[in-house]
Amino acid sequence: MTDHPAYVIGLDYGTDSVRALLVNAHTGDEVAQAVHYYPRWKQGAYCNPQKNQFRQHPLDYIEGLEATVRQVAQQVPAEQIKGIAIDTTGSTPGAVNEQGVALALTPGFEENPNAMFVLWKDHTALAEAAEINEKARTWGGPDYTQFEGGIYSSEWFWAKIAHVVREDEAVAQAAYSWMEHCDWMTLLLTGQDLATFKRSRCAAGHKAMWHESWGGLPSEKFLTLLEPKLAGLRNRLFEETYTADQVAGTLSAEWAERLGLTTDTVVAVGSFDAHAGAVAGEIEAYSMVKVMGTSTCDIVVAPTAEVGDKLVQGICGQVDGSVIPGMLGLEAGQSAFGDLLAWFTQIIDWPLRTMLPKSTVISSEQMEALREEMRGNLIVELTAAAEKIDPEESAVLALDWVNGRRTPDANQALKGAIMGLTMGSGAPQVFRALVEAICYGSKQIVERFESEGIAIKQVIGIGGVAKKSRFAMQTLADVLDRPIKIATSEQAPALGAAMYAAVAAGVHPDVLTAQRAMGSGFAETYTPQPDRVADYATRYKKYQAFGQFVETATLGDKQAAETATATA
Repeated sequence: MTDHPAYVIGLDYGTDSVRALLVNAHTGDEVAQAVHYYPRWKQGAYCNPQKNQFRQHPLDYIEGLEATVRQVAQQVPAEQIKGIAIDTTGSTPGAVNEQGVALALTPGFEENPNAMFVLWKDHTALAEAAEINEKARTWGGPDYTQFEGGIYSSEWFWAKIAHVVREDEAVAQAAYSWMEHCDWMTLLLTGQDLATFKRSRCAAGHKAMWHESWGGLPSEKFLTLLEPKLAGLRNRLFEETYTADQVAGTLSAEWAERLGLTTDTVVAVGSFDAHAGAVAGEIEAYSMVKVMGTSTCDIVVAPTAEVGDKLVQGICGQVDGSVIPGMLGLEAGQSAFGDLLAWFTQIIDWPLRTMLPKSTVISSEQMEALREEMRGNLIVELTAAAEKIDPEESAVLALDWVNGRRTPDANQALKGAIMGLTMGSGAPQVFRALVEAICYGSKQIVERFESEGIAIKQVIGIGGVAKKSRFAMQTLADVLDRPIKIATSEQAPALGAAMYAAVAAGVHPDVLTAQRAMGSGFAETYTPQPDRVADYATRYKKYQAFGQFVETATLGDKQAAETATATA
């Protein structure tokens, strides 16, 4: 009944911040939003980029939860807010005790990075991922990677857990269980018992090798073969998983008071940000929604019956109901998208960070203001200059693997590379090559899906890069030779989470109905420029050849290192 006001909150945890979005569950009107940047993360605490170690303290999450939700909840009467749902980055697991308290919130572990949440982009578990892949093929039982694209990544659940327990005996002993970030936040809000809590199918299916055909998670035998310190953990995890439109519980009295809501507020099962974003992007069968931020996640849904027993190789999993219940959700993506461009701006930003602080001419406050102003203008000026360069006249070519390769065929050991530099190559030429590289990486993903029999009938863009960079989006349309539709909502993952919340709270009967009622449509469409398409097709072939060369060289270096170690 639309005459009864009903609002829902979508809470979206990104890499550097959390945002809450208050939405009219009947109309989709976005009533209020609030953003909180993680202070510890901003300071670089608990991270070591040299080692690809990226950890986040749960206090950043909790403080952001309280600050943002309280702010948006004040806009309407508390009893009119019917539900809340959380999406997070993933795989971002963290250790918990028997009560479900994050280990970093317990005495003795407050400053221990291994007791914190291991962010999606943490690649410290390269060796463990390689072991999982080798053992999955040789141990004599099911290949648990088969629904994960056939290759398990260091970015995912089991590799990260195995790495931490090997590295830190104190954490290994104190960790009763492990939880994905989206599950832990939902548990925190509901105050439920850890043993009966409803875990996210989205997280478990895509990152933890959960599948109904072998009874849920990988077997105890396989896990202890991988790492003896994992013995017994499977029984302290979960068997069943639940889709994001299901009710996880209601707000506990404590959190209802802390957030200014009521204990009648329904809390939906958690999900990952890209999957929620795809729902807000009005995904439908054989659409690809590209969630473009620091990295990309490319989400496709298809009727389960039509896909049948087909296994798409080299992607990030295919899971029944992970995006829209009743359909198969398929995920791919790139480990660096906006991150690649941010990396380059940090390089040319180096003088601002190192020389300005030494200046005695202006005050520290003036220096910081100047640095911020110049940083903000860097991308704008680079983009304007790069757009003027004819790609036919630039020999600079780049690979987008600065943070490894997620899809196709995960290999986080790969590194970025640039070729074709001359004395005439300047920052705009390199910047343009990097933009082209992330678009070529996207093309490889589209081609992998289609070569495996999954048609891509339309491409939809959401996220910060999609909304802010016309140059990147036009280049992507030209490289893919396909129109790119850009979703209207500035906060698509949060809006998708709100849609899940509306279904869990009973405002809408299913996700498809919620999409139709709450969707915000599309702001614009980028159409391929025919004169550019052929040029990029030629350069794309060079990108592929360059990538093959670098990957072969990387493999050779790895084999040489292994041989040297074995003979030492």
